[in-house]
Amino acid sequence: MGKGGKQEQQKTVYTWDEIAKHDKREDRWMVIQGEVYNITNWARKHPGGTKVISHYSGQDATDAFTAFHNDLPSVKKYLKPLHVGSVKDTQNRTIDEDFRKLRSTAEQMGLFKPSYTYFGLYLGHIMVLELLAAFTLIYFGVGWAPFLISLAFYGISQGASPDWWNHMHYQHHAKPNVLDKDPDVRVEQLFVVGDVMPVEVAKSGKSSFPYNQQHKYFPFFIPPLLFPLYFQFMLFRHVYTRKLWIDVIIMGSYFFRFCFFLVPLVGWGWTFFYYEAFRIIESTWFVWVAQSNHIPMNIDHDDQKPWLKLQMAATCDVEKSFFNDWFTGHLNFQIEHHLFPTMPRHNLYKIQPLVQSLCKKHGIPHEVKSLYQSFADIIKSLKHSGEIWSAAYHQYHLS
Repeated sequence: MGKGGKQEQQKTVYTWDEIAKHDKREDRWMVIQGEVYNITNWARKHPGGTKVISHYSGQDATDAFTAFHNDLPSVKKYLKPLHVGSVKDTQNRTIDEDFRKLRSTAEQMGLFKPSYTYFGLYLGHIMVLELLAAFTLIYFGVGWAPFLISLAFYGISQGASPDWWNHMHYQHHAKPNVLDKDPDVRVEQLFVVGDVMPVEVAKSGKSSFPYNQQHKYFPFFIPPLLFPLYFQFMLFRHVYTRKLWIDVIIMGSYFFRFCFFLVPLVGWGWTFFYYEAFRIIESTWFVWVAQSNHIPMNIDHDDQKPWLKLQMAATCDVEKSFFNDWFTGHLNFQIEHHLFPTMPRHNLYKIQPLVQSLCKKHGIPHEVKSLYQSFADIIKSLKHSGEIWSAAYHQYHLS
């Protein structure tokens, strides 16, 4: 409970100012549908991870809670022991009510139901590409041309821990582009993004890294190296420190299959090279696709925006086409993916017109770009942020 002890336990109604005080690691409260819950101890047991639930400490988490839990009746039973009271003045904002109506419409349309045919075909085409990678080397030999063609086929396949991915990605979805909460914008060691971070980094004087050149070194540094270096280290560290033995078995089976296929053909040295090379391909694709929707958008500290405004400020869409849908894995509908993170990706385009209509009603831009423009905007925004840092650094330290 909070620091107030027994006196605070006797309360049944709390103001938002009182609730906002409970946002510390040792004292966390959260509001869901007008009810107040003490999540201090539960946060450590939360299946989605401690950080994702803690990001809403002292705040209204109603829409985030709904967004991440499809089976609400089942999940709500865990809330009962955590209940400490109600909110005195419920925040009944029109924008929240309208968004919840939109979600209800999506549920009635069956948009949260997966198509097993779609995912079966999707898995099937990945397996076909993996088989083509093996066939190319077996049939055509291990010369450079077959090796590179096989590498291109295999670049789509991957093996990782789902628990680690969820641990990182749920935080991103809960507070996208929010400094100190979204792990995807904890990049100040190498980059500054948005308009706020460059000034804060420059003012701190902790780093004189040449951020004003970041738009030049980004394409050659982060896209190809994120997976082979950082993600691989964090992946193995996560499963080991958390003792996720099932994930270890799944990952182990993947590496066993990979080595069983390649080592007899090319030996251990070239197997390692092949693995790192296809991770570079995979990493390059991932960074450009994922960051095209976020880096050029608003990046700031948490100001507790309503769910719709929070997601719209941090995301944009890429135009629909057969190639764009396939190349991005249907995540060219990033806005809709963020608003409804548990909606199967093959249904995202169906809700887009309704999202656009809701945004128009509330005067919120719904940005849709070409694939080329979305990539170009990454470089453009990095250049802009670098220039802000340079000006601020000169102001605080060289003037």
